Amino acid sequence: MNTALTESQEAIAAAAAELFSRLVDPARIEKVEQTADRFDRDLWTALASAGLLGVAVPEEYDGLGLGAVELALVCEQLGRSVAAVPLVETALAAWCLSTHGSDAQRKRLLPGLVSGETIAAVDWSGAGIGVPWAHVADVVLVPAGGQVLLVDPRGDGVTSTREETTDRTIALTLSYDGGATETVGDSAGEWFVSRARVALAGVQAGVTDAAVRLTASYTNDREQFGKPLSTFQGVALKAADAFLDATVVRATMLQAAWALDELGQATLETLTAAWWAADGGQRCVHLTQHLHGGMGADITYPVHRYFLWAKQIELQLGGASALLAELGDALEQQPDAGDAVVL
Repeated sequence: MNTALTESQEAIAAAAAELFSRLVDPARIEKVEQTADRFDRDLWTALASAGLLGVAVPEEYDGLGLGAVELALVCEQLGRSVAAVPLVETALAAWCLSTHGSDAQRKRLLPGLVSGETIAAVDWSGAGIGVPWAHVADVVLVPAGGQVLLVDPRGDGVTSTREETTDRTIALTLSYDGGATETVGDSAGEWFVSRARVALAGVQAGVTDAAVRLTASYTNDREQFGKPLSTFQGVALKAADAFLDATVVRATMLQAAWALDELGQATLETLTAAWWAADGGQRCVHLTQHLHGGMGADITYPVHRYFLWAKQIELQLGGASALLAELGDALEQQPDAGDAVVL
């Protein structure tokens, strides 16, 4: 495995980083959180104009024609900014439909998904519970039973209840029957879940990296007994633990994305990345929150958002314990595979 980025991958990451850093800051996020939809539509327009919603969509459908690594790198920048946009969901939907959708589905949905005019949500629970972004979505993707279903959240026979997720995104709990759904391809479920796990791990890599950097800055500037907090052994050790978790979250994410692009099938790699994102990600933000002391409890200070986002990602991935059990089952089927899996 080679996790060194190519020039084009570096360029995509840099373009996404520039866009998010230019358009997103804590004051803007706070302003967006006070709106009814909690959706940064100006940022959304900029992402669409930059082609980042179709990063993994083939060029024949007006996408950038790239792959899992590039999408994960864009998602990483989303995590660093904790910006209120359904980038993961819409980019995954566009990629899935371009790969598995029927001609009619592609014609109906794909141009709008790539251009940003159509917004997608993902039912991470598979049961319609608390679907983030469904309140503004034109289509909801439901990975369930080895398939991917499409649901119109405003269609006939669909009822919804407005909710709020852990990271403050507005969500809908949906109720619908089989008549309100259509299937994408024959068996797109496994394909979708593996790529969704890598995309969410990408977001978590950005979340944890930003949390560690913010914590390093805070503990260097904050003094106690006339010395920076970072010089105290207890602080330094906890910060080192957080840094290691963030580093491995990113490394396993890149490993899994590379395997998807180069090998096609990457069950062990994607499960490993998802588990690290859930388990290591949560541990990392708990440490960074703790190292902020009382400031960590101040919701006018930005560190709390990384904590909330990391927890939300863990929930969307299905939880660390469930992922570890699934990884164990997968390893049992391939006794020698553990030699090549980094935990």
